[in-house]
Amino acid sequence: MNSPVHRVGLGFDVHAFGDGPPLALAGLTWPDEVGLTGHSDGDVAAHACCDALFTAAGMGDLGSQFGTDDPHMAGAAGTTLLAEAARRVRAAGWGIDNIAVQVIGNRPRLGPRRAAAEAALSAACAAPVTVAATSTDGLGFTGRGEGLAAIATALLHRVPE
Repeated sequence: MNSPVHRVGLGFDVHAFGDGPPLALAGLTWPDEVGLTGHSDGDVAAHACCDALFTAAGMGDLGSQFGTDDPHMAGAAGTTLLAEAARRVRAAGWGIDNIAVQVIGNRPRLGPRRAAAEAALSAACAAPVTVAATSTDGLGFTGRGEGLAAIATALLHRVPE
């Protein structure tokens, strides 16, 4: 069977709000917002992008690539993880066409900083990343303001050998 020329991957991440440093989201720091819990910085947008890349390349997921038992990743920036995910995917013979990520939650208001978020994530993975946001109209843990979630899709192409 021939290997496909293009592959699509889906990524999802979720973290609860907690104590600690300010919010890291979509490659940006939000100094007036409570941060998210997690082994790294909890950046759900960057983490979902990593998962989308790994699943498209058939390389597992964020947990299998960067386990919580790895002390080097403790507190790591989401953009650091995304840059390394992109490097690993390219090393496996895939080019990155684009990534789309949607953040799900009531806050922060992403719209005013959307361009900066897209620039930060795009720079991290050296590929175009678009960012969107939505709420759940008060439903579920994101609607109650307990945390944030993100879902991402990545499109890859096979690089000729």
